[in-house]
Amino acid sequence: MSSSSSVPDYLRDENLTQKTKDLISSLPSEKGWLVCQMYQFQGRWHTQALLKGILTCQKQFEAKDSDIILVTNPKSGTTWLKALVFALINRHKFPVYSSSSGEHPLLVTNPHSLVPFLEGVYYESPDFDFSQLSSPRLMNTHISHLSLPESVKSSPCKIVYCCRKPKDMFVSLWHFGKKLAPEETADYPIEKAVEAFCQGKFIGGPFWDHVLEYWYASLENPNKVLFVSYEELKKKTGDTIKRIAEFLGCGFVGEEEVRAIVKLCSFESLSSLEVNREGKLPSGMETRAFFRKGEVGGWRDTLTESLAEVIDRTIEEKFQGSGLKFSC
Repeated sequence: MSSSSSVPDYLRDENLTQKTKDLISSLPSEKGWLVCQMYQFQGRWHTQALLKGILTCQKQFEAKDSDIILVTNPKSGTTWLKALVFALINRHKFPVYSSSSGEHPLLVTNPHSLVPFLEGVYYESPDFDFSQLSSPRLMNTHISHLSLPESVKSSPCKIVYCCRKPKDMFVSLWHFGKKLAPEETADYPIEKAVEAFCQGKFIGGPFWDHVLEYWYASLENPNKVLFVSYEELKKKTGDTIKRIAEFLGCGFVGEEEVRAIVKLCSFESLSSLEVNREGKLPSGMETRAFFRKGEVGGWRDTLTESLAEVIDRTIEEKFQGSGLKFSC
């Protein structure tokens, strides 16, 4: 792995238990375009460190009925979703109107520090006690539905899943990788990265399996899993916030309050804050790495038409018959 100080600890290959090492030795592996090596576990590709975090999470995490778990693929609006839902569920404890006086936590703390990343926390601190978090506990994960801890699947806790169009997600991940591991990606052509993406061989991939598992779960149990898209969040942020509030049972959220949440959590607002321009997370990752453009359709600045068509053909094939459509 690159020695760059911006690389988060959970993308490294250190501090592994013997049990994890033994499991890893038996798993299929591939060289990644963000990391030196990835390993396939339960049909998904992971770094060694994240695999350790997932295994610990599966073994130790006990869901509570009141839990709220935000799920995304990497680079699918995670930072924004964390900010929005944190502001929403804590609006009585931290009134969004207080943001004008600089008192709101989102003005001085990166969203990733306010909403713990399950497998990342379990990699960093295997004995971390999630029961100490105040209720409702708000967490996030990239873990596939198949690999969620059994307590999450069996409890009535709420899951909000945010999906982003695949070309934009890929391009965001491509640039993210260049920031995090420049040495690893320097000589890795984007054509090869597109090929790997379309084979499902990237961290957390395949994209389609991750999305479709939660898509079908939302259709089968709409009271437990809410499926939203990054694009509808961008186009109708206020309406989507109200959908999430209704799903979570947050009670009535007035229009003025919704507008305040939208403003507080906007890309322009969050990306301009010092904590998100100069700060670092405990994992070592620079907070500015989470804010690039946040645009819909931004893939056009990076992908050629021919590479875009390769992704489009793959996605059309993989999502055929699912009822889930991705327009350009």
